[in-house]
Amino acid sequence: MNLNNSRLFKLLGLIVGVVLLNIVVLSPGLLGVQIGGDTVIQTAFGVTLLVISFLVLIYGSYVLLFKTSAPPPVKDIQSHEDYINALYHYRDIKVLKKDILLALDQLDRIDKKRNTLLDVLSQRFDPTELSYQKFKSVIFEVEKLFYLNVRGILNKLGVFDASEFSAFAAEQNSGRFSNKLVQEKTKLYNEYLDFVSGYLGANEEILLKLDKLLLEMAQLGSADYKEIEDMPCMKEIDALINQTKFYKQ
Repeated sequence: MNLNNSRLFKLLGLIVGVVLLNIVVLSPGLLGVQIGGDTVIQTAFGVTLLVISFLVLIYGSYVLLFKTSAPPPVKDIQSHEDYINALYHYRDIKVLKKDILLALDQLDRIDKKRNTLLDVLSQRFDPTELSYQKFKSVIFEVEKLFYLNVRGILNKLGVFDASEFSAFAAEQNSGRFSNKLVQEKTKLYNEYLDFVSGYLGANEEILLKLDKLLLEMAQLGSADYKEIEDMPCMKEIDALINQTKFYKQ
């Protein structure tokens, strides 16, 4: 469930809860509270409940649909859905919008490619074969590297508050600060944006290698383990995985 669906689900729950509360309190024969009932107190209580319910729905709708919540700590992100929800916090920032949309698209593609590769793998090899284990290990290791790159993106974006990215775009031409300060700040922000672009490029390369791997798996003439190790794409992916020990975020 992505962030938008989660918020809509919570809003629906809030609406249902408020409606049920009003039905229970204001239904004749249940609690005895009626608008226009026997006493002024009953009427006042009923009207107050309706007003409060309306205010709760208005505020709840604002918080759930429009208010930007703080992104989750990167160290707490574990699942595929966690990464999607974390990126959604930056999707409406103008200077980041294209990068975030690409990152979300890449997350969707890596999930589909992994499932396709595992499906093809299960059709071509028996799980007890060394060839099966080699392919599966490579698929999961390169997937871990992919998510490591997404984590790198989130780490860079988390350095600044989301509003600072928007303010930065507006300040460039405002004339409020000296040219030197604007240039230094522009350089700093561009360095962070370049880091984001670099991670996106690395993940696009991973997706391309997985496409090549899928093609080579389809063309593989035998299940010989040595032949698998000599596959060009397998060598490329192995080299990529081995570089992770030098990887810095």
